[in-house]
Amino acid sequence: MYLGAGRHGAAGWYPPPGPPPSGFPSGVPGQLGGDPRWPGPGAHLLPAVRYPDAPAGNARGSRRGLLALGLVGMLIAGLIGGVVGTMLAQNGRNGSVGVLGQPLPGVEEGAAPTTPVEAVAARVLPSVVQLRVDTPGATGEGSAMVLSADGLLLTNNHVVEAAAQSGTVTAVFDDGRTAAALIVGRDPSSDVAVIRAQNVTGLVPVELGNSDSVRVGQQVVAFGAPLGLGGTVTTGIISAVDRAVNVGPETGANTPTVLNALQTDAAINPGNSGGPLVDMQGRVVGINSAIATTGAQGGSIGVGFSIPVNQARRVAEELERTGRASRAVLGVTVEDNPQQAGAIIREVVPGGAAEQAGIRPDDVVLRFGDQRISTGTDLQAAVGSRAPGEVVDVQLGDRTVQVTLIAAPN
Repeated sequence: MYLGAGRHGAAGWYPPPGPPPSGFPSGVPGQLGGDPRWPGPGAHLLPAVRYPDAPAGNARGSRRGLLALGLVGMLIAGLIGGVVGTMLAQNGRNGSVGVLGQPLPGVEEGAAPTTPVEAVAARVLPSVVQLRVDTPGATGEGSAMVLSADGLLLTNNHVVEAAAQSGTVTAVFDDGRTAAALIVGRDPSSDVAVIRAQNVTGLVPVELGNSDSVRVGQQVVAFGAPLGLGGTVTTGIISAVDRAVNVGPETGANTPTVLNALQTDAAINPGNSGGPLVDMQGRVVGINSAIATTGAQGGSIGVGFSIPVNQARRVAEELERTGRASRAVLGVTVEDNPQQAGAIIREVVPGGAAEQAGIRPDDVVLRFGDQRISTGTDLQAAVGSRAPGEVVDVQLGDRTVQVTLIAAPN
């Protein structure tokens, strides 16, 4: 069918030109009040449809031929439709001809190579514990790791601190067992706590690594129960080492703490605190403890901090033996100068480690051992990561001295 301006052909015009016969209102097709069979003046006309093998002057015979062909066509279409419908129905009963009808691959152990993270997860998850802390005023969540088969657990102080005076701690193990846990000892200054799950045996202890060997860029895996989701595994890298982090109330702790932390971009969220950060051999290199955030929601932005396991191990050993831990002090007060790198000594405690080493007011500490010092917080974190009695080289602005750290009074 030709659509466009009317033209004259052997079959003539339809409708014929001229005014409409009696009984047909004039108008334009499509307009209200007009008859689509009879266009008004200036309207485009459609030429008549003519089959090539039909005589132009035998309209009645052409109609009969068209009717016969239409009936035959309808019969053929019905037969084809019935056959296709039957085939579709059979396919629906027996399975699709596409991928939906294909069988699933069999579950074959070892069909795909085990990735390093999978191997680490399988090794470490049995040693990860979810903690539930209930107090008269609130409830909390956290994580821990198994230190001994009979229930000794390592976690953060800020996870269990609220239950120290009045409250309960419940440990939920990877195999589904639960047990009440009692606090053995906790150290707010290092944010480390040791607890013991009651009446349990056969637990799988973690393997401790050496955090002094951790390198920037090294791949690590974090474990814990973020937002109460036990057995969560995330992966990332070590973003920085010896990162001074000032934490306190934002972590839930009552006592401010300065950590000399491992920084990681492995996702850590509320509830991960106390869980292990491990290397790709499954050895613990840190305790997940804090995160940096950009808003009030407190979600992970890829900046998390872990207590190096070497520091945590020393504190945990003391807490298990005595219920409290010692900490090293330098015996100075410091301040920062935005125009000057280093920690500026303002006061020196009489008889303290710094005075005995010859450190004086207005000295500037640039390095503490092998760690660069840019601010007073850096120096505080570096001292706190050491044990009492350690001998450390301290580089000042004009000289280097040796300091023997002493224990802070209890």
